[in-house]
Amino acid sequence: MFDGYDSCSEDTSSSSSSDESEEEVAPLPSSLPIIKNNGQVYTYPDGKSGMATCEMCGMVGVRDAFYSKTKRFCSVSCSRSYSSNSKKASILARLQGKPPTKKSKVLQKQPLVAKLAAYAQYQATLQNQAKTKAAVPVEGFSWGNYINSNSFTAAPVTCFKHAPMGTCWGDIAEGVRVEVPNTDCSLPTKVFWIAGIVKLAGYNALLRYEGFENDSSLDFWCNICGSDIHPVGWCATSGKPLVPPRTIQHKYTNWKAFLVKRLTGAKTLPPDFSQKVSESMQYPFKTSMRVEVVDKTHLCRTRVAVVESVIGGRLRLVYEESEDKTDDFWCHMYSPLIHHIGWSRSIGHRFKRSDITKKQDGHFDAPPHLFMKVKEVDAAGEWFKEGMKLEAIDPLNLSAICVATIRKVLADGYLMIGIDGSEAADGSDWFCYHATSPSIFPVGFCEINMIELTPPRGYAKLPFKWFDYLRETDSIAAPVKLFNKEVPNHGFHVGMKLEAVDLMEPRLVCVATVTRIIHRLLRIHFDGWEDEYDQWVDCESPDLYPVGWCQLTGYQLQPPAPQSSRDSQSSSSKQKKKAKSQQYKGHKKMTSLQLKEELLDGEEYSFLQGTSDHESNGSASYYIKQEP
Repeated sequence: MFDGYDSCSEDTSSSSSSDESEEEVAPLPSSLPIIKNNGQVYTYPDGKSGMATCEMCGMVGVRDAFYSKTKRFCSVSCSRSYSSNSKKASILARLQGKPPTKKSKVLQKQPLVAKLAAYAQYQATLQNQAKTKAAVPVEGFSWGNYINSNSFTAAPVTCFKHAPMGTCWGDIAEGVRVEVPNTDCSLPTKVFWIAGIVKLAGYNALLRYEGFENDSSLDFWCNICGSDIHPVGWCATSGKPLVPPRTIQHKYTNWKAFLVKRLTGAKTLPPDFSQKVSESMQYPFKTSMRVEVVDKTHLCRTRVAVVESVIGGRLRLVYEESEDKTDDFWCHMYSPLIHHIGWSRSIGHRFKRSDITKKQDGHFDAPPHLFMKVKEVDAAGEWFKEGMKLEAIDPLNLSAICVATIRKVLADGYLMIGIDGSEAADGSDWFCYHATSPSIFPVGFCEINMIELTPPRGYAKLPFKWFDYLRETDSIAAPVKLFNKEVPNHGFHVGMKLEAVDLMEPRLVCVATVTRIIHRLLRIHFDGWEDEYDQWVDCESPDLYPVGWCQLTGYQLQPPAPQSSRDSQSSSSKQKKKAKSQQYKGHKKMTSLQLKEELLDGEEYSFLQGTSDHESNGSASYYIKQEP
């Protein structure tokens, strides 16, 4: 495993192995692989390219030209000499500066050619980087610096089951060793060294090169799922050299013995880690698939949209009637807002008929099994009824939990809900939640959990009391037993950092913080913005991601407002808030007006209730997109 670490070393010292036997790294079934080594040193397998050091005479040469299956000796004589117990004398000769044997000298020509070729390639790479450097955008935000400078903690990857590696992250934690590129080196070729995880923040890890002990001067952050992060032993199997960092190269004369001592019993990544990362980033939704999705201008209905792109499981959907493809909507593939074609008809949900009479070439319906299922419910006995009161997250203002009413009971456990005091007469602003949705709550939920409940608009009898309101409206509360009371062991804690979708502008993924936890309900704050923009989100929402998710998937991350602009943000954000709230109110009025016009045109249909075997996940908050 550690053989060849000094084959491209910046000095002429070379260390010896303590034994010639070999041992494989065996992963443990229930945890990370443990590096086993009883003094043996791993060697490169036969046929792998790279440099090698003769264990007898110390000659450096091209591995393929070496003798024996294990490529440990430069010649037959060195192999025999090693077997005849003359190794000790040979090592002593090397330490005294004596030249190697004649038979091994012929191997010096090949490594020289290899090094010259590598250096030429290195110079070409530098020139290419110089040409393209201007085209690379400068990143103004670094998760590592942000976390280090403020001593923040990040939510672990295991909190996000829908994210890559969310269900197979395993025991990756502080102390795990990996092989990474050695940047503290002036060699023309790319070399590696072993580093240990000092701190984890989502996918990102703070690494320290082995041998630096308590010296943090060269610590660096990287994405543990990146292509340059490998389990210990990868260099040996891939023919890559391990070279100690230049800063500490003088500390030890026998680096192999040092690594054997430090790494024996330590944990490393599973050998198939990179394969698992790749597999977890394969998404079943493909471009040109047709789905039904909520109409962002009319909450009460759905429309047909086509998948335009897929990034990290997030879908950019373009409404089918959009000729220039600018009328779009972003959501995750596990969002409760998207359904298979025919879903609206099957449950009796409103649906806007498309102006397009037939499918466009290349478009095809997404298979129903791709959509997240909701729990089956038994509506035969006591069940939700029209007019029942409850508390619900307002999809037009996700920072508020409001007094709400069940306006219509659909099939398969779906409910149409309206916010009291702000409903349109025609129901154009009703929204659909499943009965098991974590975004609806029984009467009294906010009071019990000390959450501010938003009373109906215009309701003058404050403070709001449910008992008085139910009596005044001659209504009843929905039975508590009908609500979803399951609280998973989600692992979130107050103060944890993450990346979260701004559900009022769902194309944006922002730096965020968990500020409150009520059972399975999380209060998400967007760093750098005022609390008025906070949003209530379920702990299993597919719109929450670990730190480093944007970097891993190639999605653009929205950084927090810079410190320099926060002083001036107070007045500007108040103006934004005012404009935003007016947009919400105007949005509702516009929705009502547009719906009335379309009803007159006969373009809207309310299907009869039916049954469907394919349901959509109702675990995350319901939202609409606001146009910028």
